[in-house]
Amino acid sequence: MLGDRVCTAQVREGKKVVFGVGSLDAQIMFIGEAPGADEEVQGEPFVGPAGQLLTKMIQAMGVGRDQVYIGNILNWRPQLPVGADGVQYGNREPTPEEMEYCLPFLRAQIEVVKPAVIVALGATAAKGLLGVQAFRTVTEARSRWHDYLGRPVRVTYHPSYLLRKSSESKLAERKAKRAAWEDFLLVMERAGLSISEKQRGYFL
Repeated sequence: MLGDRVCTAQVREGKKVVFGVGSLDAQIMFIGEAPGADEEVQGEPFVGPAGQLLTKMIQAMGVGRDQVYIGNILNWRPQLPVGADGVQYGNREPTPEEMEYCLPFLRAQIEVVKPAVIVALGATAAKGLLGVQAFRTVTEARSRWHDYLGRPVRVTYHPSYLLRKSSESKLAERKAKRAAWEDFLLVMERAGLSISEKQRGYFL
């Protein structure tokens, strides 16, 4: 992998390749977009603020983070170029070429884990799995089940989107989190997990 031109163009000295983590017997696999700064440092997906929220939601499902599998479409952090002031201003969206390059590695993980359900977190992850023409918005994609490699896929909001909603209003944050949780309930049903009344009312 590291000898390929697509990979070596991005994975320079000081950068890490971040692969998926979790149980190889997981019934549920979560797929995000790409590692961020925190993930690059720790070498594990979803460990920053968005990852902490995802972990909280996984635990609310009645399972531990180590009982699911968590990965990304891209295996390295897609950084924006350093500005003229020498400051690194964050991440960019993965390019189609990068996603196409990394998909075989993700497919291999799916084939090993054999999850009962795949959860695509956010538009980039969903389009990486399902194709850019599969839907226009995450809201549209959430309206139905999808298929990838013969496995059911549920699209939901990325945890970072839910965190951004908190800057709008408490109501906007609560509505977005509840919508995402309703997706999680559908995933739980599809994976054969029991659901309590308390879980059904979570994030209300």
